[in-house]
Amino acid sequence: MTPNSNTRRLLGLDPGLTATGWGIVDVTGSRLVHVSNGTVKSNAKDALSDRLAMLHDGIRAIIEAHGPDEAAIESVFVSKDGQATLKLGQARGVAILAAAQAGLDVAEYAPNHIKKSVVGAGHADKRQMMAMVTMLLPQCDPHSEHSIDALAVAITHAHGSAGAARVAAAVGAKA
Repeated sequence: MTPNSNTRRLLGLDPGLTATGWGIVDVTGSRLVHVSNGTVKSNAKDALSDRLAMLHDGIRAIIEAHGPDEAAIESVFVSKDGQATLKLGQARGVAILAAAQAGLDVAEYAPNHIKKSVVGAGHADKRQMMAMVTMLLPQCDPHSEHSIDALAVAITHAHGSAGAARVAAAVGAKA
């Protein structure tokens, strides 16, 4: 659970059938604190249904262990490989389902929006993403490029939802 009532705990998810990255960040005002990160993996030799169940169970365990208040996920991008896109969509659906079953609101962000939010450029590469995530969350020790991407999703959500909260508070104050 979050340390105090002013802190929101965010779960970022970078979905994939073989590896789904996850990252937990606490947000207090504009301050970001790394909590944990990792990767839920499935075995490519297993049946699709077993792989999706493994991802679901892994994400549910993370949610139970860390008690996030909200979740955010990278939206699907369409690749030239239709089968890969379909499998990514299935993994994404399972991740959204796991968060929704836990009662979490789930925000979605396009890959280029995440890169622009974290690095400042919509076509940033993996190296640039890692450098910025570790600069914004100096206490993090990323377990994989998938967990780096998931932490970037959480950072993007922290920035986006904080702005929305400020606008909502300003509108509410005028009412």
